[in-house]
Amino acid sequence: QVQLVESGGGLVQPGGSLRLSCAASGRTSSVRFMGWFRQAPGKEREFVAAIRWGGASTYYADSVKGRFTISRDNAKNTVYLQMNSLKPEDTALYYCAATTTSFATMREEYNYWGQGTQVTVSS
Repeated sequence: QVQLVESGGGLVQPGGSLRLSCAASGRTSSVRFMGWFRQAPGKEREFVAAIRWGGASTYYADSVKGRFTISRDNAKNTVYLQMNSLKPEDTALYYCAATTTSFATMREEYNYWGQGTQVTVSS
């Protein structure tokens, strides 16, 4: 089992920045990718970004490319999502997730999920 705990959400004005953190514990040796997903009210949960746990490969949704950066600190078993130039449409509940499969961007392939952290972009 892998346990995930997110932090760092909050209220920010359009154009502002936030950094989300996800601390992983448990059987992290089985993890192949860590990802961030988000779900806005009335919408499906969607892929945002992913990073290979044991390497440097990263993946991004088109809607966040150039604005969001995913990174990791293996020594701390922590993954980060730096979000810049935030827009109102980025408002959502953001989830950290882990997968033991090779599918980095597919929500259905993620085995473990955090509880979510709310990001609200509003003036």
